[in-house]
Amino acid sequence: MITSSQEADVSQARAATAAFLAEQCPWADRDAVVLVVSELIANAERHAAGWWRLNVSVRHGSLVVELHDASEASPVARQGDLGGAGGHGWHIIERLATTVEVVQRPGGKAVCARWEPADAALCA
Repeated sequence: MITSSQEADVSQARAATAAFLAEQCPWADRDAVVLVVSELIANAERHAAGWWRLNVSVRHGSLVVELHDASEASPVARQGDLGGAGGHGWHIIERLATTVEVVQRPGGKAVCARWEPADAALCA
């Protein structure tokens, strides 16, 4: 499943992700994965001029969520602010995904979050 800021908003990306999980990875924690998608998109909208491309796929039995954006800056964990200044998203992403990797690309980066199933045979 691939979508982008030119085709969808965060609500539509969340819905498409949930539908993909129901069909392809029923073992995945839908709420956790959808929350990670939301946080990745929010970070791209806040720190990368709003452009993003989301790719949700199954690779070698693992669920992979990749968000590409136009910022070359790697995400930085910062102290959360309950007053509305943010700082919670990256911590949430790191806590909910099995692994998170940032890959620099020409003109930006990709943040790749991965989940491993208890039994890889369960994932289509």
